[in-house]
Amino acid sequence: MRVRLWGTALTLLLTATALPAGTAVATTAGRAPRPPAPLPLARLFDNTAISDNSGPGEADFDGAGHSLSAQDLAAAGWPPGSALTIDGARLEWPRGTSGAADNVIADGQTVSLRGRGDALTFLVAGTGGNGEGVTGNGTVRYRDGSRSGFELTAPDWRSGLLSTKVVALPHINGPDGQLGGPARLYAVSVPLRAGQEVASVVLPRRAEGAGALHVFAVSVRDTGQGRTGSWAASTAGYRAVGPWQDRTLRLVVHAGAGGPRARIRLANTFAAAPVDIGAASVAVRGSGAAADAAPVPLTFRRGHTGTRIPAGAEAFSDPVDFTVPADTDLLVSIHLPGTVAAAPVHQEATQQSYLSAPGSGNLTGDRDGGAFPGTMSIWPFLTGVDVGSGPGSIVALGDSITDGVKSTSGTNRRWPDVLARRFQAQDRYPRYGVINHGISANRIVTDRYQGDGVSTDTGGVSAQHRLERDVLAQPSARTVVVFEGINDVRWGTSADEVIAGLRAIARRAHERGLQVVAATIAPCEGYTDCLPAVDERRQAVNAFLRGHDGVFDAVLDFDAVLRDPQRPQRMLPVYDSGDHLHPGDAGLKALGDSVDLAALVPVRR
Repeated sequence: MRVRLWGTALTLLLTATALPAGTAVATTAGRAPRPPAPLPLARLFDNTAISDNSGPGEADFDGAGHSLSAQDLAAAGWPPGSALTIDGARLEWPRGTSGAADNVIADGQTVSLRGRGDALTFLVAGTGGNGEGVTGNGTVRYRDGSRSGFELTAPDWRSGLLSTKVVALPHINGPDGQLGGPARLYAVSVPLRAGQEVASVVLPRRAEGAGALHVFAVSVRDTGQGRTGSWAASTAGYRAVGPWQDRTLRLVVHAGAGGPRARIRLANTFAAAPVDIGAASVAVRGSGAAADAAPVPLTFRRGHTGTRIPAGAEAFSDPVDFTVPADTDLLVSIHLPGTVAAAPVHQEATQQSYLSAPGSGNLTGDRDGGAFPGTMSIWPFLTGVDVGSGPGSIVALGDSITDGVKSTSGTNRRWPDVLARRFQAQDRYPRYGVINHGISANRIVTDRYQGDGVSTDTGGVSAQHRLERDVLAQPSARTVVVFEGINDVRWGTSADEVIAGLRAIARRAHERGLQVVAATIAPCEGYTDCLPAVDERRQAVNAFLRGHDGVFDAVLDFDAVLRDPQRPQRMLPVYDSGDHLHPGDAGLKALGDSVDLAALVPVRR
């Protein structure tokens, strides 16, 4: 039976039904019951979400006999006991076979957990919440006896947003047969108190008559670990490629911050199937596809030459004895032994990379580059290069202007590149890494790419929906610079909606201890759809930013840098790339040079 304890004194009528594991009751009248002893999450599992297609009745996830397909999970690379790295957190998918309890319905249980970090990451889904997800408040208990609260929301497994899900499965098992999906699972992170060691987590209580908040896994995420982001790019969409089979990609990226003990990050964001990585390497670029020395092999999972990345997950290579020089091109080579017909990509690389011939096999160790006849202007799979020292990272969250669209390809003249060189060339402040998370066509409020399936749209999910992945989960993120909004106001989003989105980004980043800096929106008169009404919305957002009243730690007036003093609704011609929306090389340099470095240096709160 389920026993609920209310108040400090109570009388219990016990029946022959056993109490759930971990339930505590008072043994002396008038005394408050002892809190239940913390238990590992798996020992608290009380619901079965996964069934075999041949026996759908063995699970009942939602109270109506519906469940997740074990076969669909396996096809996504999520078999029982899978190790999943999501948004920088390592999570373990339940080990039980289909038909066994595999999740807990949150109702005040105390979960034993250890570690220090910046966030708790939960793997969750909601059921029975009228399709709107389920929210509850929990508590983190620390080793020093202190506590902090958190709010956890589990989006609905059948109707939650696809743009924020980790994985979508094509079917739902039901008592009357299989239904069309997708079924969705979500990773949700909540902040931890900086520097404190977690002792246990009290899950939210279930409100009477509310839906169920299901927890499959939870872990402490530590994105610090003394690392600095040297280069990064956001997954902008999931598009058809190749198909590539038994080929090696040689991707050219530009390191900002330098340092020892390099590692790379590969992401299978938005995917429906796992991808196999046969081998990988890193080298300093010589010219073209050639390395200036033999590429250094990378390993995964403590020494394996390759790895499998489940759908929606990511993989970090083991740190390797390779020193990344600051302000230098690198070659990151990835062997794909299987067939890859679609991939998560960053579309606007503004950089030429290389591809080996079909069926050429593992060429990650090739030095001279002659085996890479193919070229491409996208970055598939690769989302980061980190170094094992340094003060941390400044994240530029933006759209096409941050992405460097219309800058000269292969010359690294994006404004974050300019800013990175400035930090590396000075001694007054820490030499932060500056990592670029701009996506062409991105918006603050609206998803361009809807977050699921193969698509030709590579404008990414909204800045709010990618904030966790692209900012909060980045290595040792210290400051975020938000420079977005022109695409929102151009495509009809009201100034109030943009302002609300900017406020939400600032609030969430501040909760994680980041410095938050915003930049005003640049003018675009002369571009096809930059009509007077667009400029009115732009000016309204900029007025809010300039008088932000403490919402941000600082504001960069990029509008003032780029605008024509004689006609402030348009860009100064010397900075214009020619399309009147995107600055050219000179305009991007002016933006990067205009930033007061002191404004980006975190202030202790």
